[in-house]
Amino acid sequence: MPVEGLEDLQAEAHAEGYNFIDTLVEEWASGANRFDAPGECLLGHFDGASLVAVGGLNVDPFAGDPRIGRIRRVYVRREWRRKGIGRALVSALIEEAKRNFECVRLRAENAEAARLYERLGFVGIESPDATHMLVLSS
Repeated sequence: MPVEGLEDLQAEAHAEGYNFIDTLVEEWASGANRFDAPGECLLGHFDGASLVAVGGLNVDPFAGDPRIGRIRRVYVRREWRRKGIGRALVSALIEEAKRNFECVRLRAENAEAARLYERLGFVGIESPDATHMLVLSS
């Protein structure tokens, strides 16, 4: 995944104690997760040519049900936060999810992320592998 700015995004996430971007890069390199199964996607937001935010949508590997998606690996670089980029990125992932999934789940890594997801309609759930869920179809 040679994308300009990825190394900076990865280093910043790592410095903040978030290792999930390391996982994203490792799984992409190994082919373990390329966000290319039916209904999956990986999105980024660029400032010029440099990647400043990323987020993906997979079939939820923990749910055991192909109708359940998972929003994951969402990260916005510090300088670009509070500018609507995270909201736009997650909103685009939700729109993609509506095409293939009945609901999406995720794990909020911090209270700020949880607030963003809740403003977008996610509800907190009690699950060992997810903190929030959004029902997409009735």
